[in-house]
Amino acid sequence: MAMVSEFLGQLSLNIGGQDPLFPTVVPAPDFDPDKDAARIETAIKTKGVDEQTIIDVLTKRTYAQRREIAFAYERRAKKDMISALKGALSGSLETVILGLMKSTAQFDASEIKASIKGLGTDEETLIEILCSRSNDELVEIKKVYKELFKKELDKDVAGDTSGNFAKLLLALVQTKRAEPSSITDYEKIDEDARALYDAGIKIKGTDVATWISIMSERSVPHLQKVFQKYKSYSPYDMQESIVKEVKGDLQTSFLVLVQCFENKQLYFAKRLNEAMKSKGAKEKMVTRIIVSRCEVDLRKICSEYKSCFGQSLQQTIMEHTKGDYQKVLLGLCGPGQ
Repeated sequence: MAMVSEFLGQLSLNIGGQDPLFPTVVPAPDFDPDKDAARIETAIKTKGVDEQTIIDVLTKRTYAQRREIAFAYERRAKKDMISALKGALSGSLETVILGLMKSTAQFDASEIKASIKGLGTDEETLIEILCSRSNDELVEIKKVYKELFKKELDKDVAGDTSGNFAKLLLALVQTKRAEPSSITDYEKIDEDARALYDAGIKIKGTDVATWISIMSERSVPHLQKVFQKYKSYSPYDMQESIVKEVKGDLQTSFLVLVQCFENKQLYFAKRLNEAMKSKGAKEKMVTRIIVSRCEVDLRKICSEYKSCFGQSLQQTIMEHTKGDYQKVLLGLCGPGQ
């Protein structure tokens, strides 16, 4: 079973995480891994491959269930299911299905690794993942990254980025963010709002270190109140201040952080809309968001999408994608709301 465990690693579920879950992919009732494994085996052996069955089974099972199917498949077929899927599928469908055979943290860790491997860095992916994941998610990603790649995430990030951009990402990877508290500390909120203003708009230049420490160490509910309070000191809101004060990847990172603190699911909804409607649809981004969020908060992302754009995410997928790729995305999003 070396192959399966090598790909799938240890199953770890985030129990008691701070973020409520709104998944579109939930455990299938009356789950029978042997029956599913038989269906997948037949689908792969069919002349021309029965992609629809593979989509139907794997998009309607959680990662934990897919893992059981992989073990059942290996017992039946005496071969590794991931290798078999790789051989049977191609293109965008293959990318999505192989992504689903990883846990959410393994998928995120693999995407980070791919973004910093080789010449040049895919800053967009790196920023999106590191700036949008909760503390619990980042702790899990760091652990899995080390298991998969035998390297420390912070060392890889440091080796591939520089300046204040590197400092911000490393501060996030250190996962020092405070847990939400049931007590609202108005004095601390005021102090942080004032510090953000004093370190930016009030002075010539920007004291980026102060911004980094506040945005990487305070709890999300605390920061939401800080940004509200900030408006009583600054003529600009936090996002406008970021645009005025810093540039490039650092600006993008701070903006993603603030958008995610304010409404993470709306941030992802806007990313999906931009990716699907851009020239030469950014398929990689669509795949990454839908695969990584389907067991986390994709249901909420769908509802934010509808509120923001007036049509369902499923409708947009139907308009901007086609074939098996469209089917697998729709399978993961579930019925339109």
